[in-house]
Amino acid sequence: MSEENDNLLNEQEDNKETITKVSGMFKDWFLDYASYVILERAVPAIEDGFKPVQRRIMQSMKDLDDGRYNKVANIVGHTMQYHPHGDASIADAMVQIGQKDLLIDTQGNWGNILTGDSAAAARYIEARLSKFALDVIYNPKITEWQASYDGRKKEPINLPVMFPLLLAQGGEGIAVGLSTKILPHNFIELIDASIKHLKGKRFTIYPDFPTAGIVDITNYNDGLRGGKVRVRAKISQFDKNTLVITEIPFGTNTSSLIDSILKANDKGKIKIKKIEDNTAAKVEILVHLPGGISPDKTIDALYAFTSCESSISPLGCVIEDNKPLFVGVSEMLRRSTDNTVQLLKSELEIQLGEFEEQWHFASLERIFIENRIYRDIEEEETWEGVIQAIDKGLKPHTKHLKRAVLEEDIVRLTEIRIKRISKFDIDKAQQKIDALEDQIAQIKHHLANLIDYAITFFERLKRDYGEGRERQTEIRIFEDVDATKVVIRNTKLYVNREEGFIGTSLKKDEYVCDCSDIDDIIAFTKDGKMMVSKVDTKTFVGKDIIHVAVFKKKDKRTIYNLIYKDGSKGPSYVKRFAVTSVTRDREYDLTNGNKGSMVWYFSANPNGEAEMVTINLRQIGSVKKLKWDLDFAEVLIKGRASKGNRVTKHAIKKVELKEKGVSTLKPRKIWFDDTVQRLNVDERGELVGEFRGEDRILIITQSGTIKTIIPEITTHFDDDMIVMEKWIPKKPISAIYFDGEKERYYVKRFLVENESREENFISEHPNSQLEIVSTDWKPMAEVEFTKERGKDRKDNLKVNFEEFIAVKGISALGNQLTKDKINQVSLLDSLPYEAPEEIPAEEIEVVDETNVSDKNQIKKSSEDSTPNNNDDEAESDSLDDKGQTKLF
Repeated sequence: MSEENDNLLNEQEDNKETITKVSGMFKDWFLDYASYVILERAVPAIEDGFKPVQRRIMQSMKDLDDGRYNKVANIVGHTMQYHPHGDASIADAMVQIGQKDLLIDTQGNWGNILTGDSAAAARYIEARLSKFALDVIYNPKITEWQASYDGRKKEPINLPVMFPLLLAQGGEGIAVGLSTKILPHNFIELIDASIKHLKGKRFTIYPDFPTAGIVDITNYNDGLRGGKVRVRAKISQFDKNTLVITEIPFGTNTSSLIDSILKANDKGKIKIKKIEDNTAAKVEILVHLPGGISPDKTIDALYAFTSCESSISPLGCVIEDNKPLFVGVSEMLRRSTDNTVQLLKSELEIQLGEFEEQWHFASLERIFIENRIYRDIEEEETWEGVIQAIDKGLKPHTKHLKRAVLEEDIVRLTEIRIKRISKFDIDKAQQKIDALEDQIAQIKHHLANLIDYAITFFERLKRDYGEGRERQTEIRIFEDVDATKVVIRNTKLYVNREEGFIGTSLKKDEYVCDCSDIDDIIAFTKDGKMMVSKVDTKTFVGKDIIHVAVFKKKDKRTIYNLIYKDGSKGPSYVKRFAVTSVTRDREYDLTNGNKGSMVWYFSANPNGEAEMVTINLRQIGSVKKLKWDLDFAEVLIKGRASKGNRVTKHAIKKVELKEKGVSTLKPRKIWFDDTVQRLNVDERGELVGEFRGEDRILIITQSGTIKTIIPEITTHFDDDMIVMEKWIPKKPISAIYFDGEKERYYVKRFLVENESREENFISEHPNSQLEIVSTDWKPMAEVEFTKERGKDRKDNLKVNFEEFIAVKGISALGNQLTKDKINQVSLLDSLPYEAPEEIPAEEIEVVDETNVSDKNQIKKSSEDSTPNNNDDEAESDSLDDKGQTKLF
């Protein structure tokens, strides 16, 4: 029994040693799995820029390379010899490499990154290595190898890539608890940056996408975590009612882009008629607009509500020494360039060793044949004797050799054929040795000047492969689009004044205006209260509503004129104020706060108009003057919470509007910011001028079109715009142009005849071309003639436009400049002229735009008694509200 018990105890002990808890197994296996996904699947290596599957694909293509195309299915099968990836995943990875048009020369339907169309099946498409790939990726002599998964083949640990390939192609992957997103960069710019790094200069690199488009790299942050780039489609106006999208943002395709536009239209954010997709080799999406829809606002709305603008968050993560490394793109390029230098050094050292070996044997061969040492072995009967005889014969002649003669060298000498010995030419042998010495000297020079050699290498890459790889994505700083300013008014706002409700569902009540579902609404009541509230189906703001409108945040041009009674028996006050920012759904008291206060008169004036009203008093007691006029232009604009100026201490019977007023605001100063190609009022860029309500901007393009527009912040400008200035209707435009039909140069002066229409002022022949245009009062030009063979060049001709031609209609051909051939036409300094002065408006400093902050401040009055109210900012929108006037 004791033996049985001992055996049982031993078995129990053995079982205890083999038991492993599930939690421990899960921890070990999960870490193994996570490490495998990070290192072997998702994240590229910094050394060569490849993920493992990509590296195996490239090695397989090299194995199969014979200069001809191979079926992708064949390459996929060969790749599986290195690792049993799924055939579909290998094919997908290969298609992604091929679509980047750098390493693989493709044939067949490889899909379309613009439309999102997928590639054909792997058995139908073919591929071979590009010349660039063969040039910079492969060199088995400097490649480190490892056994494949089954030990049957050797695969590269890293390929010797002599180019910042990872930055050129970009990379994206999601691992366990880790991800990477490296954006593609421009081929030529990467080479230039590598050269700058080798020269010790500073450099910056920015993304460049194969889908082109526009990118704002303000917050790129060198591609590190936390950075962000904004990408936009390139949208322009095709005609009056049509927009055309010619480039799309990275990460989208035409199908997804059109879907996002249709969804925005269905939601009422934008309004379009139809979309045509004409994309083939290049993107062309036509967006047709209904009549009366602003193309400029629609462009901004496309950026605000569709995939025409998107944000990309880069994350630079790579594998280095089997560990994840978070690094910026500048450091990636530095490391890649330094790695290229080391690879070039290794390559040169191997070449040096090979040439020195060739020189060594060529020298031995010459000594062996020239001194007839081969005859010393004729009497030797053993192999050892042969070796010794040759060694003895060589010794007197080997002092100049760079290394000792080894037995392997002597064996090679014995393998020389008699035919070669009999035809040996001493001069040719010496020439070969001299050529090898030159090559050795050249390689040593390269090694001694390794940085210069690397710079020459990169310059050769740029020269050989840089053609056609110029930057595709335009770098531009974007101006933020205020969604509330470009959204389509897709619903109607109603008000029940008596009960105090506003909303979109009160269709039986009074219609106010069109609005959008992201607008804020401002409402004023008869008891002097004000509230801003979000658009909703039905909202209570207070009984006896006297004014409702869409609220514009930071709007200092809309001025409210108010006369109110302070308390039930108090005096009456007048005030003018703007409402720039408020806390939503908070009730503000515009009176002095006493019980029984009420509004006698109220008006909202979108351009600061100041009307004249008549004050009528009640006939009580000894009041003599019962009626007089009050001009709001004499009342200063003060803060919203100010008490105001006293009108009268007596009881008012009624207030009547006597005369509508004009704007008391200073003309708007408008600037043009060339960086973002937009107008603004916050002093960015170049001052265009001061604009009143009727003033317009003159725009002239290189293609010979002219138009005037009302200055709006949302305006988009053509790329070929050459003149943009404040339009002075009486100032003529002068131009010299080449008429393609008559093949002559003409001079013309004209005025803009139709301010609301775009017109051509040169002939529409395809060869017609605008040479110069001037908007000066008295411009001068100089004509340089072409030199005729055998004749002296004619003297330059100076043209005074005012004397050369009178002002005619815009459609007039003009006067012929000359019959002689012209080399070039250039503008000279204009003649002096004093332009008529404009009548200045009253200088009242008021900020005039709703979507930007201006440095002008509303005038303050010493009589103003302003309570300490803190106004919090609320969301807002802009709407051209005409204002409402109520009399009581």
